[in-house]
Amino acid sequence: MATANKAGATTFTTPSDREIVMARVFDAPRTLVWEAWTNPEHVPHWMLGPEGWTMPVCEIDLRPGGKWRFVWRRSDGTEMEMRGEYREITPPERLVSTESWGGDWPETLNTLILTEEDGKTTMTQTVLYPSKEARDAALETGMKEGASESFDRLAEHLRTMA
Repeated sequence: MATANKAGATTFTTPSDREIVMARVFDAPRTLVWEAWTNPEHVPHWMLGPEGWTMPVCEIDLRPGGKWRFVWRRSDGTEMEMRGEYREITPPERLVSTESWGGDWPETLNTLILTEEDGKTTMTQTVLYPSKEARDAALETGMKEGASESFDRLAEHLRTMA
């Protein structure tokens, strides 16, 4: 499994036919990264993907079996929704949840791992798809660019939280 080795670089790997692994180092302690990732006061500031989107709905019930729901809105009124359920929560190091975009998109299982060394946090998120075809379709959507932009915003937001 590849890991990012310097703050600011997001890496994307496909260690199996059904997985995408995103990794990035943030110049912040993992308790802060965990807070930014799991608190509805913080998520709408950074998890936005491409420029021009806002997150008017951010619902997080952070407990095993708890649901989460995000709605994004573009300036032209277009909306996208994503939802899921938390399966495992081990603050501040591990978060496992399902993710569903609805429609024809299959549900994924996402595993977030946060490790800290010398005050920097390595975020590793593994997205497990039900098939290679579903994984490849996701890669064709521009998800790498959108995730990278969101992680850039997260890095900025973490500076405001410190």
